[in-house]
Amino acid sequence: MGYVTSVPQPRSEASGPARSGRRSLAVALLCGALGAAVALLSSRQSWSAGTASVAGGDFPLTVKGSDITGVPAALAIVGLAALVAVFAVRRSGRLLVSALLALSGAGTIASALLGVGDSSALDEKAAEASGDTAATASALSHTAWPYVAVAGGALLLLAGLLALRYGRLWPAMSGRYERDGTPRPRKARPVDPDRPEDIWKALDRGEDPTGPDPAGT
Repeated sequence: MGYVTSVPQPRSEASGPARSGRRSLAVALLCGALGAAVALLSSRQSWSAGTASVAGGDFPLTVKGSDITGVPAALAIVGLAALVAVFAVRRSGRLLVSALLALSGAGTIASALLGVGDSSALDEKAAEASGDTAATASALSHTAWPYVAVAGGALLLLAGLLALRYGRLWPAMSGRYERDGTPRPRKARPVDPDRPEDIWKALDRGEDPTGPDPAGT
């Protein structure tokens, strides 16, 4: 009876890391994909507005996130690519790609926060509208979209941290390789002496087609 009751214990211990790996994988995929989509979407929205003084009065100006900085959108694409690449590499390669994913999220956060107070894009539009290269925008206002980009970067950062912590438990993209990265050996077909092509293939492999069957039959 003692032997029977001790059997489930190792099984439960082994299932703990497997469950953690599955949960972390699902959360990382959701956070990474959603974070990249949010960062890309927010970069196409209006981040700030202002006015330019022209002959007819005040001319309204608006700029999108991509007009202020293209970094959040670029890093969102890099982070999405890194999220996919996590499953194509192993060991140290997976750590490096996971770190790249986390850095993409951190860079998205930093660049979006820096873009909140950047009025250079509005000033350029004010100069174009007024015809005066020294003109600047006035009555500046900002939307919440830069902070939405910050939220997208935070999701990418979380996905990268999860990959760094639990990536070793996640499956790889291809099943052709063993855990050590070496190809699985293919079983050689028995040589049929009545088929000349089988004899030539055996000779190419360095086998003796007239010798005993490798399967022992």
